[in-house]
Amino acid sequence: MNHHKEVTIYDIAKTLNISAATVSRGLKDHPAISKNTKKRIIEAAKAMGYRSNTFASNLRRQRTNTIGIIVPRLNSTFMSDVIAGMEKIVNDAGYNLIISQSLESVEKEIKNAATMFNNRVDGLLVSLAYNTENINHFSQFIKKGIPLIFFDRVYEHPACPTIVINNYKAGYEITSHLIEQGCKDIMHISGSQLRNVYLQRCKGYKDALADHGIPFKNNNLIINNLSATEATQTAHQILSMPDRPDGIFAANDTCAVSCMIELRKHGVRIPDDIAFAGFNNDPISQIVEPNLTTVDYKGNEMGAVAARTLIGHLNGNFDFLLTNTLMLRHELIIRESSLKKEMFYEQ
Repeated sequence: MNHHKEVTIYDIAKTLNISAATVSRGLKDHPAISKNTKKRIIEAAKAMGYRSNTFASNLRRQRTNTIGIIVPRLNSTFMSDVIAGMEKIVNDAGYNLIISQSLESVEKEIKNAATMFNNRVDGLLVSLAYNTENINHFSQFIKKGIPLIFFDRVYEHPACPTIVINNYKAGYEITSHLIEQGCKDIMHISGSQLRNVYLQRCKGYKDALADHGIPFKNNNLIINNLSATEATQTAHQILSMPDRPDGIFAANDTCAVSCMIELRKHGVRIPDDIAFAGFNNDPISQIVEPNLTTVDYKGNEMGAVAARTLIGHLNGNFDFLLTNTLMLRHELIIRESSLKKEMFYEQ
């Protein structure tokens, strides 16, 4: 393989028969260099394929102008919105974003964290993998004073701010809505209770039942990875139950929709037989029939707030450690999949 030598300012200087110092100043748009000389330098640099060694320059300044982000999955509408929100803020502030995904694996998350650390990112934004139990692999960031922010799926640590919605309140509201529609036997399909988002939604579900005088039943709490495959398996589990639930609250829309579709294939009427609600307001929630009741929270806003908080801290505008948790708004979106009473009124 033919490896080409990297073009340096000395090569440009030799070509133009000027000093390397003049080339360096010309490339930095120094006022002491004439416009004509600057033009010659820039044209020569372009023609010769010169690339500025920003890495070396940044090392001298102890900055790389890069922000790292680790997310569970990139193929998620919510995470795509988060990254879009982050990217605009980060780029407008003159930083670049390095994106990696853990693919819901703590082992991959550990490798991603090491890569980010070795690439000397100025700060790190993280939404944790499904099975992460501790944050030992991020301790090197905390020890070095490299700012670390958790968002959505978070870990409570005094040195790390978190950005979340009120998952408990959202879980309470959505369960209360199903109860108000006449549901008395509500199943909750949740994710790993290691993750705050699922733990808090589950607590909201249980408290809503208790406050409405409905006893919690162990077999009405299903914990899986909330994938389409496991949702289909859950649907078959429901079909085999002698007493089926009359309402289902799934902790994400993918799970809710896949479960709904499979139940409908087997003659279950929604919402007549079973009312459904999901979480995230993914586009799929408005494609499935009937449209899915869900909880909306803006990924774009969460990403922008996370990036703004981190960059503000990096630029010395404020100390983010004074704000441990930032809680963003959410909204219950009621659609046909849960409206049992509306069905009764129409009949």
